[in-house]
Amino acid sequence: MTVSTRDLESLRTDRRERVEAAAYRMRHYALNMGEAQGQGYVGQALGAADLLAAVYADQLTYRPEDPHWNGRDRFLLSTGHYAIGLYAALAEAGIIPVDELDTYGSDESRLPMSGMASYTPGMEISGGSLGHGLTVAVGMAIGLRHQNSSSRVFNFLSDGELDEGSTWEAAMGASHHNLGNLTAMVDINALQADGNTASVLRTEPVADKWAACGWFVRRVDGNDVGALLDAFDAIAAQAKPVGQPSVILADTRVGRGASLLENREKAHFMRIDEHEWQVCRDQLTAGYEGKSKR
Repeated sequence: MTVSTRDLESLRTDRRERVEAAAYRMRHYALNMGEAQGQGYVGQALGAADLLAAVYADQLTYRPEDPHWNGRDRFLLSTGHYAIGLYAALAEAGIIPVDELDTYGSDESRLPMSGMASYTPGMEISGGSLGHGLTVAVGMAIGLRHQNSSSRVFNFLSDGELDEGSTWEAAMGASHHNLGNLTAMVDINALQADGNTASVLRTEPVADKWAACGWFVRRVDGNDVGALLDAFDAIAAQAKPVGQPSVILADTRVGRGASLLENREKAHFMRIDEHEWQVCRDQLTAGYEGKSKR
């Protein structure tokens, strides 16, 4: 059956809007979790929501009712402090109940402030000590290939994590072993705990460095869902179990969607005043509704 250009464009629009709607809900989930603590890595969760939504609402193969299903794709959160963003994605995906998000960071909660695989359904590794995620992802990808599994491995890491030598050792190892079943996603928000990323350790030209390590590279606006989906499509078009590993370099803005937070100077770990949470929600809603009317 031949699909017309108009039909293809309609399907593309529907797909983008579905992911954008998921990202919008996830941003609200993150604000709700952050408000329970009055602080946290809220800016990262808002900035990375589009990328996480593209993965969970469009790319990942999984069974919500069975997080340990052997045929699942593996999503590894190397940046454990981004857990608030991943919890929002897991709730959107139906892997954890939405109302459980209210327990975020509380005693006995399955949702600690830094991601831990022993607590949370759908959390593949315990992140936090940066530089380990991609090394584990390489091992998983090799293991899945030895099992003749069609499952893929997705590894989320940060631009600050590129300061770690082990990340680049893993990048070279993935290329050496021809891990076409591995996709890395780097959140490039230009911020880390010690300040502006470029002032801590200059990593640019980062795309050239990944390419030099033998990776298939796409660099996009990480807050443009259409661009993210195009990047994943380009990866799918060339990916094979034995082939080039792929990386999406996603330039994002901390606090995306809530201008109050986007313009905050100290944004790595935010303390947000009680009255500001609703302001952020209103800004998210206004931006999303404004976009949908265009």
